[in-house]
Amino acid sequence: MRAQDPHRWISAFLDAIAAEQGSARNTLLAYGRDLKDFADWVQARGLDFATLGKAEIEAYLIHCDRCGLAQSTRARRLAAIRQMYRFAYGEGWRNEDPAARIAGPGRAKSLPKTLSTAQVEALLATAAITGRSAPERVRNRCLMELLYATGLRVSELVSLPVAAARGDPRLILVRGKGGKERMLPLSEPARAALAAWLVEWDIKAAEGRARRLPEPRFLFPSPGKAGHLSRVGFYLVLKEIALKAGLDPARVSPHVLRHAFATHLLEGGADLRAIQTLLGHADISTTEIYTHVLEDRLKALVLEHHPLAREAP
Repeated sequence: MRAQDPHRWISAFLDAIAAEQGSARNTLLAYGRDLKDFADWVQARGLDFATLGKAEIEAYLIHCDRCGLAQSTRARRLAAIRQMYRFAYGEGWRNEDPAARIAGPGRAKSLPKTLSTAQVEALLATAAITGRSAPERVRNRCLMELLYATGLRVSELVSLPVAAARGDPRLILVRGKGGKERMLPLSEPARAALAAWLVEWDIKAAEGRARRLPEPRFLFPSPGKAGHLSRVGFYLVLKEIALKAGLDPARVSPHVLRHAFATHLLEGGADLRAIQTLLGHADISTTEIYTHVLEDRLKALVLEHHPLAREAP
């Protein structure tokens, strides 16, 4: 490994975590972007990945701060640097890990944006009448019903294999971050929307077979390189639905619908651990950001059951 070539360090690191941890493509791209910026900064100052120390990494973080990068972005970049140097130390490229004891900026604990139940219902109703053709409208309804019924990440939604949806399932198997699998229950409206879309899917697949085209592997196929509807493609569909539903498109995104799924379940009395499992969060602390919705319920619980909260006779 040539020490003066930081981009080879990055390439080797990304190859390793792709193979060993099964990291998702989007995760690898994010690491790659962050580490490339760090490498450019290092090279511009005549420094070397193999010899730079804690002080230089901290100087880079100060540079990021001065450039106006958000706290969350700086925290993410430090996380990428830490992982790369942990890998380099393990491989013997460094005799010590210069990033191990650097205190990061942390992540701001902002409340997630969400939608009311009425707003989600408006989106679902509008999805069924949005599209250039009848099959597209059926597809759009299915996309929206599945997203709200399961809280899927958008990348998980658009890349669902069609095999997972066969047989009128009450549960679907989803492969999430790091290749981890989880089972998600489907609501009756989601099952109905899925069944309607599979009818259209089969018609289109039969037309393709008649033209000697291979059958698509994905539930939401697309002629693009990936073979399925892209995240950007779904994002544009969602914006159109939001606009047609009378909602501000800037406030509606796939991630906001994922937040709505979690928030509405908690409001209905669901357990936080169950929400963690459904969302595919590895750490319960990630799910705990939703506990703001429990405030009124917890207040009522204390007032109703705590002996000192009872009114004096």
